[in-house]
Amino acid sequence: MKRLITDGFLVVDKSSGMTSHDVVAIARRALGTKRVGHAGTLDPMATGVLVLGFGNGTRLLQYITDGEKEYEATVVLGSSTVTDDAAGQVVKVAAAEEIAEISDEQIHKELEKMVGVIQQRPSSVSAVKVAGERAYARIRAGEEFELPAREVRISSLTIGAIRRLEEFIEVDITVTCGAGTFIRAIARDCGQSLGVGGHLNALRRSRVATFGLDEAISLEALKSGAFHPLHIGEVAVKTFPIRTLTGDETRELSFGRAISPNTSDQITAAMEQDRLIALLSNEEDHARPIAVFAPHY
Repeated sequence: MKRLITDGFLVVDKSSGMTSHDVVAIARRALGTKRVGHAGTLDPMATGVLVLGFGNGTRLLQYITDGEKEYEATVVLGSSTVTDDAAGQVVKVAAAEEIAEISDEQIHKELEKMVGVIQQRPSSVSAVKVAGERAYARIRAGEEFELPAREVRISSLTIGAIRRLEEFIEVDITVTCGAGTFIRAIARDCGQSLGVGGHLNALRRSRVATFGLDEAISLEALKSGAFHPLHIGEVAVKTFPIRTLTGDETRELSFGRAISPNTSDQITAAMEQDRLIALLSNEEDHARPIAVFAPHY
């Protein structure tokens, strides 16, 4: 189906058992373009919000990726895996008496420690690059290593339920966090702190920046073409402070020239009605375009 929108976005509810790149490949076929990318990788096990940009929309993805994210997850205490999630080989199982000694109060206390700006070590099988190669690829090649801890921000972490099963403890959590946070690492670190090991059993992303599940389309809708993409101007309005341009300013920006400074020090979307003309950043006494979307006049 031919699309009138050539530069825009789709919000997809990713299914379990497929990679983010799998979704991108389906979108390329549905949109009839190879120029498709996503904002923030979801593991194959995970489901939920995956923001896709196509055409010039791909130029905004980095700003959406940097936005805050929200997840619903289930942590299993009493078992560790090589991947820190249910997809990996089990490497440690705690004794039943060890698990029985853990109180709800201890679980709350350990998870509360993770709220704020913390140092977090990514999983060794994550997509983090090591010497230009994905960490998971090096692990699969037989290397053994641990990635260094790095600073991440967790704005909130709430516990929905604690279930005591025959051999494990399951903990449902909701996490709001900044870019680069690994929910698998939260499960792993909580289990390590309690001395019984831990891993992630389920993960669903409910929000990326301003994009939520309420506007996500199913994989079936993506495959069949039964969707209406978001225009790049709509997404700019949701993502950046807005500056409405005069005709002269639009003309200057279309040639990549600077204009008078923005009122905000943040990256600003310069708009002519509902059309995105450029992204602007203040530099000295001018607002300079860091990306231009309007054709030359």
